[in-house]
Parts: sequence; C-alpha cells; structure tokens
Amino acid sequence: MASISIQAGDGTGHFDAYVVEPTGRPAGAVVLIQEIFGVNASLRETAAQVAELGFFAVAPDLFWRQERNVDLTDKSQAEWDKAFALMNGFDHDKGIADLKATLAAARALPGGNGRAGTMGYCLGGLLAVRMALESDADVNVSYYGVGLDRFAGALAGVSKPLLLHIADQDEFFPPEGRAKVIAAAKDHPAIRAYVYPNANHAFARVGGVHWHARSAWIANGRSAEALAAALD
Repeated sequence: MASISIQAGDGTGHFDAYVVEPTGRPAGAVVLIQEIFGVNASLRETAAQVAELGFFAVAPDLFWRQERNVDLTDKSQAEWDKAFALMNGFDHDKGIADLKATLAAARALPGGNGRAGTMGYCLGGLLAVRMALESDADVNVSYYGVGLDRFAGALAGVSKPLLLHIADQDEFFPPEGRAKVIAAAKDHPAIRAYVYPNANHAFARVGGVHWHARSAWIANGRSAEALAAALD
C-alpha cells in the first residue's frame, strides 16, 4: 500500500492517489473511482481485492479541491450530509481531467504492462461511463452509476468494453432512466448491461448498509472476467 502524487488534469495542483500493488509483474492497472464518501475504508478494501486479482489498484482523491483525503462512511446522517455537500460542489469536468491524469499515471507505474481501465461506484459509476466515452481506457466498469440516462444517446460511441451493473431497486436511479440506458446498451458489441434483482443502490459497497451478497458476488465475478480480458 502506498500513495502517489499526480498533477491535476488542469495543471492547478497535485492530488494523492491510494495504490495497492499486486504480487505479480507485469500487471495491468485499475483506476478505482470513488463514491461520494471519498477514498474511504470500503474503497480501500476494494482496492485490496483488485490487487489480489493481479492488478494495480489506483484510487485518486477526487474531492481534493474541496477537502483532501475525505474518508466517510454511510453509517450516520452527518456523514451523508457532508458527502452530498461534497458531491454537489464537485466539478465533474475537472474530475474527468484528473481521472485521465490518473489513468496515464497508472499506465506508467513501474511493473505495469501499460494497460489500464476504470471501475467506479455511484458517482464513480457515472464517471466510469464518461471515461468510456472520453478517454482511452482499455475497459470501464460502472456500478450503480447515477444519472446515466443523460448519456444514453452517446453510448453508441463506446468502442472499448463497458460493463454496467444496475440495481433494480436503486432509489437514486429511477426506473425510467434505467430502462433508457438498458435499451441504449442492447445489442451494442462493446457494452454489457446487467440488472440485479432485489438489489438496492450500493449493493456492492463493502461493509455498506445496502450490501447484497448475491448481487455483489455475481457482479464482481463479471467485472473480474472483463478486467482480465482487457488488462492481462
């Protein structure tokens, strides 16, 4: 486990990225995109799991312009309130620029093989879709992304593998929006959209209040296969 410093995509400063290294070399890299709770204990545990799969896990601190090293849980109303305030103050375009910078840094890690993808959750799930549309990532994985229907019309332009993990009880992603995204992904050669029955938003958040073991295990298996196919 380590932390690296990356120059911001807009050149205004530097931000930290949490890194967990795999035991084998050479290895591809997965840029883990945070939820609204920051690079917290749950995301760090996910990073450890990604490293166990044989990849570098790189989790950038995307809220650094507002507050550095945010580390919140979903266990108290005060933390939820702070997380939503940070989300509302987040500049998505600057975040994408920072993710592109992180992706470039991940490709260049010593012991890496030059391949890198993204995997994001909640807010990060939305940003992973944008990375599929706007970056050269080799693969992108979105878990319960919010507001994905805004990009449904653009999904035809996706050229690299994109996985969409969608909860059928997602309180933050209404059924109409989900249906629009699923329809846009249907028959697309590079996109796979999976819907998880009886699962709520954040069903794969390690230690989270909405953890749904069956959905999480199935989704994580599908993600592992996609990452291995694109990054090994």
